[in-house]
Amino acid sequence: MATPATAADAGLEDIIATGTTICSIENGVLAYRGINIDELAEKAGFGEVTYLLFYGALPTRAQLSDLEGRIAEGGKVPAEAWKLIRQFPLKSNPMEWLRTAVSALSFFDPDAKDNGAEANLRKAIRLTGQIPTLVAGFDRLRKGQEPLEPKPGKSQAWNFLYQLTGKEPDATSVKTFDVCLILHADHELNASTFSGRVTAATLSDMHSAVTSAIGTLKGPLHGGANEQVMVMLEKVGDAAKAEGWIRDALARKDRIMGFGHRVYKNGDPRAKHLMRLSEALGKLKGETKWYEMSRVIDGVVQKEKKLLPNVDFYSASTYHYLGIPTDIFTPIFACSRVTGWTAHIMEQLAHNRLLRPRAEYQGARDQHYVPIESR
Repeated sequence: MATPATAADAGLEDIIATGTTICSIENGVLAYRGINIDELAEKAGFGEVTYLLFYGALPTRAQLSDLEGRIAEGGKVPAEAWKLIRQFPLKSNPMEWLRTAVSALSFFDPDAKDNGAEANLRKAIRLTGQIPTLVAGFDRLRKGQEPLEPKPGKSQAWNFLYQLTGKEPDATSVKTFDVCLILHADHELNASTFSGRVTAATLSDMHSAVTSAIGTLKGPLHGGANEQVMVMLEKVGDAAKAEGWIRDALARKDRIMGFGHRVYKNGDPRAKHLMRLSEALGKLKGETKWYEMSRVIDGVVQKEKKLLPNVDFYSASTYHYLGIPTDIFTPIFACSRVTGWTAHIMEQLAHNRLLRPRAEYQGARDQHYVPIESR
């Protein structure tokens, strides 16, 4: 009988696979380039964080303006690409649509055949602008509307909300979404970042590596959890029913998405910011029930299961208050995480070594071939 894998073997838990200067999670503190996520969420803009991830330092005003201008310009998906992408079925899963659309962009990227550092930085900047354009464009196309291009002089958060709705967003919504983008930008060697680095390590191209990351993010145990949280809230429907509903679910041993995290023992530091944003937006919109249901469920799960909410739990109600359709919550994740993915891909290529781990064989031994007539 085969020996079962240990927990560490099964999930690579606590296995150090590579080094990085981009992001750390130490003693429950998440930091980008050494800056605590709390400080970035409270004081920075997503453009500054994007520059920090790409270049390793916070930008000057001139550097920030230049980068945001390049992202907005690069976010214009070429007409030839749209011609191809428009043929994809709009009834497909949004993450499948996005995965294939990003792969298709490589055909039309002016640096497609150049895997050098400067070319990859240009690709990273273009993808940072193009992925939000694609996500918003997908939602507009399926509603019979035309995709919109990002506007120069506007932040990434402003542009996405504009491209999604066709209306100029209010300042509170822009600030809220900007913080959401910051909180999701990177998270050390998470599953999608790891898959992107593995692909890049083979000296494949930037678009292939990001496509690998998107495919990994699609899974409900990674990026899809926030969608499942919103589906749960919609099933509950009312704060007065929330406690009974969640206790019944726990009694059935249902999996409750949005709680617990392998690398945080004392709670996900991003969750408190999203809880605050959800409450503020709910009051602004005059519809606090989604936040109230979340708080009740949070309290019961903490008491009964000793599990704390992670980044996905309160992001669900926050995105809902922003008017974002539930099935594009995970693509929204990609709009932010593309900055972390591409930063890691560039870091991998700068000091590349093929990522080729070993597996411990746990099957039968000393077996022999048996002729087919004797089986």
